[in-house]
This record gives sequence, C-alpha cells and structure tokens, in this order.
Amino acid sequence: MARGNISFLVFVCFLSCILVSAKRPHIVFIVADDLGFNDVGFRNPDMITPNIDKLANEGVIFDSAYVLPVCSPSRSAFMSGIYPFKTGLQHIVIGPAQNVCLPLNLTILPQQLKKVGYATHIIGKWHLGFCNWNCTPTYRGFDSYLGYYNADEDYYKHTIGGFYDLHENETPGWNFNGKYSAYFFAERAQHIITNHSAEQPLFLYLPFQNVHAPIEVPPKYANMYPYVRNWGRQNFCGMVTILDEAIGNITQTLKDKGMYEDTLILFTADNGAELIAYGNNWPLRGGKHTLWEGGTRVTSFMSGYGLQETGITHTGILHAVDWMPTLIGAAGAEQVPGIDGINQWDSIRLNQPSKRTEFIYNLDDFYIPTQGHAGIRMGDWKLLLGYPGSIDGWYEPMNDTKDTPLTMNIFPNTGDSPARLFNVIADPRELKDLAADFPDIVQNLTARINEYRQSYVKANYPKPLQIAVDKAKQNGGVWSPGWC
Repeated sequence: MARGNISFLVFVCFLSCILVSAKRPHIVFIVADDLGFNDVGFRNPDMITPNIDKLANEGVIFDSAYVLPVCSPSRSAFMSGIYPFKTGLQHIVIGPAQNVCLPLNLTILPQQLKKVGYATHIIGKWHLGFCNWNCTPTYRGFDSYLGYYNADEDYYKHTIGGFYDLHENETPGWNFNGKYSAYFFAERAQHIITNHSAEQPLFLYLPFQNVHAPIEVPPKYANMYPYVRNWGRQNFCGMVTILDEAIGNITQTLKDKGMYEDTLILFTADNGAELIAYGNNWPLRGGKHTLWEGGTRVTSFMSGYGLQETGITHTGILHAVDWMPTLIGAAGAEQVPGIDGINQWDSIRLNQPSKRTEFIYNLDDFYIPTQGHAGIRMGDWKLLLGYPGSIDGWYEPMNDTKDTPLTMNIFPNTGDSPARLFNVIADPRELKDLAADFPDIVQNLTARINEYRQSYVKANYPKPLQIAVDKAKQNGGVWSPGWC
C-alpha cells in the first residue's frame, strides 16, 4: 500500500477516535426514594429486583456512596453540587406551605447540560420548592416535567394535605388521578425515549415516588413475597419490585430504540430506609433522619456507557454533591465553578481511587436538629457531634408478623456534646465509640467541622403560610406556585 494511503487511513482512524471520545452519552439519573441499603437483590436475596441487579452487576457498584439523611437536602445536593448547609436546606425538608426553594442564583445540573445540547426531562418527585414559578422544574432547565412538588402523596389519588399534587409541565395532571405512579412515570419515560432523536444527547432525571410511604402497591407485587409475614414489609417489598419492573421497562425501551449502548445510568437512593415504613438498612446502624451510616450510606451504582471496568465494586468515597460534576464530566460539559462536588468520572470509569477524602454528613444548628446536628468523615474516621438523629440501633428485615420495636433517641439540647468517633472502615456498623481512646483525632475532626462552619448559612425553615393553602383552593384544590 502506498505511503500516502497509509497516512490517510491513520488520519481517518485518528479522527474517528476523536469523534467517538467527544460523543456525549445519554444520561438516565434514577433516584429511589427511601430505598434501604438492604432492599435490593444484589445485597439481599429475599428481594426480587432482577433489573436493578443486572444493571448493578454489569456496572460499578458503589460501596461508599453517601447522601444526606432526608429528601430535600439530598436532592438539592444532586442538582447543585453544593452542601445543603450552604444553601439553607439542611433542616428537615421543604413543606407544602413553606416559601422556600433551592436558591435561584444557583446553576443546576439540567441548565448546565442544556448548554451542550442536551434535551432535559424530569419525571417524578421534585421537592425543591414551588412557591414561585421560577422555583419549578421547567423554569430551572428542564424541557418537560411530569410529577409532584412535595415530599409524599397517595400513590393513586396523588394528594397530600388535602390537595392534589400531580403536574404535567405547568398544568394539573388530572388525567393521572387513580393511576399508580410507577406505571405512568415509566410510561412517560418510555414515550420520551421512543420519540427522542438518538442524535441529540438526552438527560432523563427519574426521581421515582417508590418506595416512600404511604405503603401502597398493587396486590400482585406484594403477593410475590409469600414468605414475608409482616403486612407492611410484604407490601414494601412489592413497592421495590414494581420500581424494579419500571426500570426494566425503561431500559428495554432504550434497547429497542438503539440508545442503550450510548446511555450512562446512575442509580441512587436519596437517604437510608425509613425504618418505621418497613425499609431496611441491615447491617448498618440507624436509618433515615439520622447521621448514622444507615441514614446516609446508600445503595448506588453506575452502569453503561463509558465505564472501562465493570462488574466491580468501587470502594472510594462518593457524596451526593459529586453527582452533578461527575455527570457533567461524563457529558463533556463545562464544570460549574465554586461548588462542593468533585468530578469523579475518571475515578469511576477507570476504577481509580476516589478524589474525595472527606465530606460533611450535615450541619444543622436548628434548636432541634431532627436528623442530626453535625458530622464529618475524614479518611477512615467518622465524627458525630451532639444529637445523631431520631432512630438508633440495628435491625434485620421485618419479615415476621409483628413490627420490630425501634429505639428512639430523646433529643438532648447539648450542642456539640457528646462527641462520638468511629473507624467506619474497620467498624462499618458503628459498634464501638472510640472518642475516649483518640482524643487527638476528635480534636482534629472538630477543628475541621469548625472550618466548614465558616460557610454555614442559617436553615431556611419558616412557618407554613396560609396563602399557600388559599392558592391551592383557588386553583381547584391543587398545590400551585404563585404565592411568594
């Protein structure tokens, strides 16, 4: 072959490699609400989650993925890459009648992806504020929205606090009344995928309602667990399985469309399981509303496009604030400066050590910090200061007839006392408090928490407003924006 032809072929191959490397993946970001560490089949063989298990086992399972102990704080971190204690969203969650939303001066994930050509859609739970239209999804970078604004609601009636909360873009979604949310959320995702041009990168954010309370599921899914004798746990397990079915239907549609091989899927829970609602975090301590590992270390994995090593477990520390810059990195978009999140894309796709060595569990100086006062992880060490949250203890799944009694922490208004120190690598169950044995480590980690406190913003947690209720009544019994 002539030298000129060889040179031309080399150039063509080089150009092809550049084009392939510059390709922007489709991104599907799935959030499972209140899903426990032990509520998936790849950790608990009693759970029927074949689609989740397949995605996880063919991808990268994260062994040390952390979030905040409740909904709104975690979701704010997912979207903004900023710790909630810097945005005023660190205390409990945004209530239906509170004039609060994720600060409007922040650039959030869909806005940044749109800058590089992504179509952006959200289906499911928003829970980042709705008192003003500018707080709502289609005003914050999403092309379309089907879902609900608040924390929870009836799975069929879509009501909370006496008013309807299901919206299609900017209008009430009355046609979904009486339908189970996981069904039509999956159907809408499938519709978007089917009608999407595969040439344009797609960002599909799927914060499902499942498996948050109330405990509701079509009977056929609960009946798949005849060996679970506790009614609540049996129905909860069914709620996990219908979520798994929805994810399976969505991934099959991606395959049918020819988009699956070009899609990166991120799956995470938003906090640990709600133990009083039959979720399970075994063998971790505590659950939702706490800074224990059971409230903050969650089930999470990535699967699909761009991952060079798969079928593995990544043990490095990852935090909710990292997901925004990591997905931006996978998309090849420009990073947002000044955020707390770290772009972990290379660490994940190449199975390299995490770039994160520390994070804040939460900082909440509210008089009663219901989900924990202060906590930090640095390397192997975890320090909790003061009240750790509401529920303590270790619980296996409630598979027997009776509910398992839960140990509740009584709130002592003692500020940063007591200090509790754990080596969570050697002792992931947080069985032995080492604070008395290593006072120097307690001192160093406390000093680091105090450094973070320099950027602390007071919790934005006002009293509920009657005007929000009046607005809902004026709009035909629908929670609606336009009152702040």
